[in-house]
Amino acid sequence: MTTFTQEQLNRVLWNAADSSRTNLDAGIYKDYVLAMLFYKYLSDRSKQQYEMYKDRFKGDEERIKQKMKLDRFYLPEGASFDELYKKLEEDSLGQDINKAFHKIEDHNKEKLSGVLTSIDFNDENRLGKLEQRNKMLRNLMKDFHAIDLTQCDEDIIGNSYMYLIEKFGADAGKKAGEFFTPRKVARLVARLAQPKEGARICDPACGSGGLLLMTGEEIEKHGSKNYALYGQESTGSTYQLARMNMFLHDQDAARLEWGDTLNNPHLVEDGRLMKFDIVVANPPFSLKKWGDENAESDPYKRFLRGIPPKDKGDYAFVLHMVETAKPKSGRVAVIVPHGVLFRGGAEGKIRKALLEENLIDAVIGLPAGLFQTAAIPVAILILDRSREDGGVNEKKKDILFIEASKEFISGKAQNTLGKENADKIYETYEKRKEIEKFSRLVQPDEIAENDYNLNITRYVDTFVEEEEIDISANLKELKELEPQIQKLEKEMDGYLKLLNIS
Repeated sequence: MTTFTQEQLNRVLWNAADSSRTNLDAGIYKDYVLAMLFYKYLSDRSKQQYEMYKDRFKGDEERIKQKMKLDRFYLPEGASFDELYKKLEEDSLGQDINKAFHKIEDHNKEKLSGVLTSIDFNDENRLGKLEQRNKMLRNLMKDFHAIDLTQCDEDIIGNSYMYLIEKFGADAGKKAGEFFTPRKVARLVARLAQPKEGARICDPACGSGGLLLMTGEEIEKHGSKNYALYGQESTGSTYQLARMNMFLHDQDAARLEWGDTLNNPHLVEDGRLMKFDIVVANPPFSLKKWGDENAESDPYKRFLRGIPPKDKGDYAFVLHMVETAKPKSGRVAVIVPHGVLFRGGAEGKIRKALLEENLIDAVIGLPAGLFQTAAIPVAILILDRSREDGGVNEKKKDILFIEASKEFISGKAQNTLGKENADKIYETYEKRKEIEKFSRLVQPDEIAENDYNLNITRYVDTFVEEEEIDISANLKELKELEPQIQKLEKEMDGYLKLLNIS
């Protein structure tokens, strides 16, 4: 058997996924591929467990069955990938897959209810007529049948799942925004959030869960798995992707909720919003119809600083995140469009309130073109409730501005954040360094003088003087070249005459 490295498994899985694709939109096709990967993972791990218990219990099927029911998950008879593969040529293949998924969920209600059955493998509207549908499903199953997922570690499978999400995100373009944040950007946000051991971490717009997982991994880098993950996602299919993602990363205890965070937050305790040590998010940019009509009567009083415009929900997410961060200690790291930094009206009022409460710790401008969803440059806002009255950092008043718009690796379709770029940004933030034309610490009175505008270039001078042109020297050089130019023109005239003669 081949033992897969991360790179090999990524390549094999993407080739399998891509070769089976017909004319389906990437945003739709991803649901089927990722569900099939999850199913194959469950089946291969179950088969591996069976062989282990078969040796241990000398082939006693009853004892083996009892033991397997106590494991993380249990695949009932007739529901495995291999058993379904035997029915590959039957016309009822889509129905058979659906039935197998229902069986699996019925036997794993606590952990897997709704994860697989939310996707209909017999959906004519999405997958086409019977012949086309079965052709796609057969190709997909054949490709995945050739991959033995017992030949790689759990973390490699989880990382490959996120790799596929990233690839589909790039393929789906602007439609990818609902489920995907570029991994290198997510990793930077996770680092900037600076989670500590024992933290409760939340993403109120968690998509497929990548940013949430990466924030937890920052704690694991220091040798601890003592943290808890929470998230909410409004799109049903994306919510199920996030649940699969958590399961593949051995985060069964993560609490994910399905619903509209702004209008119906589900992460509540005793009728109040849950509080978290770390809140991270890449919420949808300038969300229209976000629910401003309900904001004034919000039972959680999230909009006391002001109600954001009805066609721009950016500050609605920011205010929700601030209110769910623990008072006097919680931290927020959120990706926002640049307009959040300088737009006036209701947004200006909210920005002023956040600044006067001393909550904004840093404003970090990122390059344009990092996101498939938008070519515009974006920023990361760091808000720190330890700076408010009574917090350990209440005396810290300055705000760090980082102008990192040139920190990227250029690409044809999309720019990327390289390791050196990300390290430079993080180290500048961590050490609160001032670097000429890159970063600057700004006092609140200067920001107040600028009418609470946070546009980064107001505070970080990026102007580069152009080299002075010596006009007289250039004219002298042209004069010296004049005889050579006349000589070349005479030679050209001669060649043209010869050509005319011929």
